[in-house]
Amino acid sequence: MKVPRSELVPILAKLSVKLPPKKFAGEVASYLLANNRTGELDSLARDLVSYRAENGVVEVTAVSAHKLTSAALKEVNQTVKQIYPEANRVIVNHRIDEEQVGGVRLEFPEQQLDLTVRGKLNQFKQLTSGS
Repeated sequence: MKVPRSELVPILAKLSVKLPPKKFAGEVASYLLANNRTGELDSLARDLVSYRAENGVVEVTAVSAHKLTSAALKEVNQTVKQIYPEANRVIVNHRIDEEQVGGVRLEFPEQQLDLTVRGKLNQFKQLTSGS
């Protein structure tokens, strides 16, 4: 019998806390393969991140041109806590995008916050060309 995602997500959330990340990923992959559900991976991952956020664990991907300093990571954490004041724990995943000039883009499951130089320039262009 196929377990609905709505029931699977809370189980996976509990398991994600108990297992190291690589072991957890392996267990999820094994389950999806064994149950012919690999096509659900993306939606399951989004559901899991959303569920965790609702329960105080907020995961964000910080995209920047260079490795983030400890001061920049602290700012990212503060920004995330402003957006999610109920967060008990913030998990920051970092990805480097060498095409960015500077700044950082924060990617959440259902939104993103563009604090990059390019993003600010685009916003400035929109403000000045609209008059």
